[in-house]
Formats: sequence, C-alpha cells, structure tokens
Amino acid sequence: MEIGAFVPLAGPNANAGFLRALGPALEEHGFESVWVPEHVVLFDDYESHYPYAADGKFPGGGDTGLLDPFTALTYLAAVTDTLRLGTGICLVPQRNPVYTAKQVADIDALSGGRVDFGVGIGWLEEEFDALNVPFGRRGRRTDDHLAVMKALWTEEVSSYDGELYTLPEARMYPKPHQQPHPPIHVGGESDAAMARAARLGQGWYGFNRLPEQVPEALERLDRALAAEGRSRSDDDFAVTVCPYFQPIDRDALARYEDLGVDRVIVVVFAFDADGLRSTLDAMASSLLG
Repeated sequence: MEIGAFVPLAGPNANAGFLRALGPALEEHGFESVWVPEHVVLFDDYESHYPYAADGKFPGGGDTGLLDPFTALTYLAAVTDTLRLGTGICLVPQRNPVYTAKQVADIDALSGGRVDFGVGIGWLEEEFDALNVPFGRRGRRTDDHLAVMKALWTEEVSSYDGELYTLPEARMYPKPHQQPHPPIHVGGESDAAMARAARLGQGWYGFNRLPEQVPEALERLDRALAAEGRSRSDDDFAVTVCPYFQPIDRDALARYEDLGVDRVIVVVFAFDADGLRSTLDAMASSLLG
C-alpha cells in the first residue's frame, strides 16, 4: 500500500520557498504522492454545507487563499523526480474542460507521466455563482467534461457532442505522457460518485473515513463496478482513502491495507520549511519507519 500526502497550500505556505522544500522532503521521507486541493475563491459567509465537517463549515475563512492546484503541481514537478502529483480534488464542472485537459496533459508531459487526476463535482454553490457556472446538474456536467478531456488526450483530432458540452474538431498537443491518459480518481461518498468512478474512472478517492467506515463504502463501490463489468481487482482501478482529520497510526494503516485500500493519503500541515521537516520527521517515524 502506498502512502501519499494531502497538503493544503494556503496562507503562509503558499509560496515558492515552501514548494521547493516540500517536494524533495516528501520524496526523502518515502511518500509516494502529493495531493493538493482546489478552491479559486472562498467566502466569509455562505449557505452551502461543507460535507466533511460536523458544522458544515470549510476549515478556513474567506482569506484562506489556496494556490491553484495545477500551478502548484507544475512547480512541484520541476523540483521532484519520483513523486506522483495529484489533484485532491479538481472541481471539474466549474472549469472549462479544454483548459483543464490542457493543464493536466502539460503537467503529465513535463513530469514524465506522474499526474493522478483526482476529480469531484464540488459543494460550494457560491463559488459556482462567482464563476457564472450553473450549480445544478453539475454531476452531468462533470461526465461531459471528463468525456471532452478524454477525447483531447487520446484522439489525434478530437471532438465531442454531449448534452452540456460540444467540442468541435480540434487538436490538442502535447498528449499526456501516460497512456491512454493520466488515471482519473473520482472523489465523493454518494452512490452517484461511486457509479461515476466505476463508469469513467481508474480509481475512487474516499475522504474523511476511518478504517471501520471503509467496508460500507467498498460494498457500494463493488456493486457499482460490477454493474460496469469491472472489479477492484482490475489492474486499472485503485482505491485511495484520505482519513483527513481522523487519527492515523500504523495500526490504522494496516487495517486500511487489509481492507484492500491501495493508497492512504495523510494530511500534512506545515507553515514553513522548518516546520515541514519536523512534521515529516515525526510522521515518517510513526507511520513509515
């Protein structure tokens, strides 16, 4: 089982010096991947309910200021050699799919094929409003956008005619280094998310789950995969779980592995390079040593 790091890049650590330290330090400490979140704008007040907190509030105020994940991953690609580079997660339906496909393909090409494309439908309606993108039917829009991206990544001359997006014949190069394209890890806990992972993805990205909460999710995922003639044992499908703020230790890692989880992503909080090194030293000792 692989161990990745979920690293919020916001506020005091959203800078070049921290990124220059982060990538090599994660490789040195034995982490397989780094995953960074996305919110282009945040709000002081909002009505939307954040699904991973009991109070429904995102853990950070309107001035949190997350780095764009593709900008951050491009920088990390340049200062690392083996670390896989993940979006955790990209808010697909609020973005233009052609630009998103281009960013994913370019980072994959520049990194020598190290991108893991974590995707989700989003939860913050106010962010969609700020981008002038409809919040309704965002699941259907995600499906269309992923189909557009796959066409651009895999076809010499790409086109797509969907319910909510039409791509006229066009060419996008360079193609991704990974063939046929970077793996798509569908995030979300709903049955619809499981079905999307089974239908369109190369993995499912579960969030905020303790080991004892994993079997119920995997049962639903197995049913969704079986409906598509697929299985978790397939070589092209991986299960990733991020405990988020839940406690994590070696025993928990062993339990995740016994359940069939392929990758656990642990949260790494640090605000500067010195704090990062001490945090990673402690985590490597308790989890990876």
